Amino acid sequence: MKRTAAIMLLTGVALFTAMLAWQGLSAVGRALSVAGWGLAVVAAWHLVPLAIDSHAWRILYQHPRPEILRMVWARWIGESMNGLLPVAQIGGDIAKARLLIKQGLEAAETGATVVVDITLAALTQMLFGVLGLVLLLILIDQPDIAWGVALGIGVMLTMLALFYKLQRGGLFGGLAVWVRRLGGGREWLDFVGGARSLDAAIATIYARSWRVVRALAWRWVGWVAGIGEVWLGLYFLGHPVGLADAVMLEALGQAIRGAAFAIPGALGVQEGGFVLLAGLIGLDPQTGLALSLVKRVRELGLGLPGLVAWQWAESRWVGRVRRPAPDATVRHS
Repeated sequence: MKRTAAIMLLTGVALFTAMLAWQGLSAVGRALSVAGWGLAVVAAWHLVPLAIDSHAWRILYQHPRPEILRMVWARWIGESMNGLLPVAQIGGDIAKARLLIKQGLEAAETGATVVVDITLAALTQMLFGVLGLVLLLILIDQPDIAWGVALGIGVMLTMLALFYKLQRGGLFGGLAVWVRRLGGGREWLDFVGGARSLDAAIATIYARSWRVVRALAWRWVGWVAGIGEVWLGLYFLGHPVGLADAVMLEALGQAIRGAAFAIPGALGVQEGGFVLLAGLIGLDPQTGLALSLVKRVRELGLGLPGLVAWQWAESRWVGRVRRPAPDATVRHS
């Protein structure tokens, strides 16, 4: 697994470097420099969908639910890991569950909320991508690609339905060995009470259908809020666009990034996607690449502190575990 992750990372770095060389580093740098302090605004805006997604995740818990700030903290760390580390877009989700469990939250329920939240994120991202594809068809006026779009939607729906069915049928009991290997030999499932407990907790969450629907709705709101990042990015780059263009760019940009989950941070793939999508609405390739780099700046600005917070939390927990119990014997001189 580590060798595969290293290969994917090198592939991403090569693609990213090739994109910069193709478009010209100086040209892209000039385009990016126009944004200036606007980069900080884009980074700050990302806290809005981050908070919304954390609320959606929190809804899946039974009462009393964890504090919202605790959920935002855990999701921030999880997103930082998934965005900056070679963890196949899932290591951060495992880590945020571990952190909350270490803080005293019920293990099986926490693991189950993470799994269901991932499922809801995939479903709403797919629907968001469909919206982007519909807008693309309207904006570029090429209905002949509708069949290909419909086929892609059908494949995504089938895969998502299969994942949901496997969850309801005891997915983790059958994948216990694989999950352990994915974790580099660590017993990840032990942190959530074992595979059977996790499967039972997932079934319990799905039985509370109204909560799942509410979480699904808030997840959708989170994707919609993310449109502001593209709109603001292009505004500060000096190329403001309309709402439809911003929706299309964000929706399909996220879909492209999701499809490249095996490459850490979708390095190179995200950049190529934005270059292609920007050209479809009349923007030059340098602007498309600069928009992707605006997102990279945001990832680094929020992600690096997130990784530091993760290491601090892990070391604090390890120190607490290793700290010897105080000696009950009182010694007198």
